Formats: sequence, C-alpha cells, structure tokens
Amino acid sequence: MSVRLALLQYASAKSAGETINYAEGLIRDAAKKGASLICLQELFHADYFCREVNPDRFHDAIQVPGPFTERFSTLASELNVVLVLPFFEEEAPGVYYNSAVVINSDGALAGVYRKMHIPEDPGFHEKFYFTPGDIGYQVFNTSVGRIGVLICWDQWFPEAARITSMMDADLLIYPTAIGTLSHESNTEKEEFHDAWRTIQRSHAIANGLFVAAVNRVGTEGGTTFWGRSFVSGPMGQILAEAGEEEEILMADLDFSLKNSQRQIWPFFRDRRIDSYGPILKRWLRE
Repeated sequence: MSVRLALLQYASAKSAGETINYAEGLIRDAAKKGASLICLQELFHADYFCREVNPDRFHDAIQVPGPFTERFSTLASELNVVLVLPFFEEEAPGVYYNSAVVINSDGALAGVYRKMHIPEDPGFHEKFYFTPGDIGYQVFNTSVGRIGVLICWDQWFPEAARITSMMDADLLIYPTAIGTLSHESNTEKEEFHDAWRTIQRSHAIANGLFVAAVNRVGTEGGTTFWGRSFVSGPMGQILAEAGEEEEILMADLDFSLKNSQRQIWPFFRDRRIDSYGPILKRWLRE
C-alpha cells in the first residue's frame, strides 16, 4: 500500500484556541496536497509549556473523548484522512498524560497512546506535568496501515521502537518538541540534532520499517525549536526532510517494502530471545 504522509511543522500561536485553528488550516492544506495520513507535533494544541513549572497550565489539559476529539473526528471524516494528534490529556483530577490520539479516516477513534518515558531536564520539566504512560505500547489499525506512535523522549529508547515494531507496525511516528536552550552553542545544537536524527534512523534500520519524526519550530521562552522533521525508509535512507521554518513535509511510503527489507536483513529471525533476560534489570554488575 502506498501512503502519502504529511508532517506538520509549525510554531505555536499566542493561545491554545488560535493554535488549534491554525493547525486545522494546515491539516486542510495537507489534505489538498493528497495526504492520507497527517501527523502533528508533540502537544500540538499549545506552546511547549513544560519549559517551566506553572500549575496554571493544567487548565490546558483535554479529556478524551470530548469536544476536542469530536471536532477532529468530523474533520478526519470530511477530508478522508487519518490524523495523529499529540495532546495534553487529563484522565482525572491530578492524573495527566502526554498523549496522542489516532483518528481514522471515517472519524472513528482508533485509540490513544500515552508517552512512556518522561524526561526531567532544564527547559523540559515534564515530570511535573505528566504521569508515565499506563497502557503500554500501541499500534493502531487504520485505513492506511498499522501505525505505531511514540512521543519525543521515547525516541531515545531502542526497546520502545523494537516492541512497537514487533506489534507489526508499518510506520513508527515520533511527534516531538526538541530544540536549543539559550545557553547552548551552535556546535552543541548540531551535535544534538545529529544524534536525534541518527537514533531514529537506527530504529528504522534495526526494525526494517519506516520512521517519521515531526518537530516544532519557533522560539518559546529560552528555547528555540529547530524543526528538521524527517522521514526515513527501512534502510535508514532519508526520504524527506524539512528545514527550520514552518513546513508541510510530504512523503510517499510503500509499506510493502517492509517485507522485502526483512527478508534481506532478517533481524527478527535471528534474535536470541533466550539471552535477553538481563534487559529487564535496571543495571548489571558482576
């Protein structure tokens, strides 16, 4: 199956309402360009508020299902597209997640993924806001294929990519919000970008499938998000890559290549699952 993927890379507006309206306009533009699968960046409906600790931001959390999903379910059905929408989820008072909802092209909810790995770093205070995901790794059946969703900090963990791939995903999508802090140099920025790009290409190679990463742009507080969203093929080849400005990045994906790639490099066949018990330990000592 050939799928036209669109990654929406943009800067947040001044308010959540304005940002959501702007994102809807970009979704419509991507659909006009022929996209059948459209993915937005991490926490697409707001600025990256985790750059600081502010209890008032819990008011931006969204319950699912509700008016938010109703709006985008109607949009997905109207445009006949699959949507991947990362958002700030409220399950209950005091219980919040960094999540993504997948909406099928008929408007039905395919499901929700909750970010498993939660960072805590200068400018990325996510542990203040988010509970670690409690529903495990997810692959969603959609009209365009089996879509695995992982979010930002998840991208650094090969275990997450491997498990999601083993659930027969055709594509791993990583919505993210990653950038440079004001005190970091251009050299540090480029080293970080190269590592970010390399680790995700390695997931594509090691698991023999497509990988897409979508990042935001713009400066928010002391953080400048550098975009550079990209799509990798099963050999790690870069199929499409954005710059550091707003962009609708398009790529055509042939999911049948997954089978031929895994026949050439049969990593799943040759895995020594009998030897991997130690991976369940936090650390190994003699």
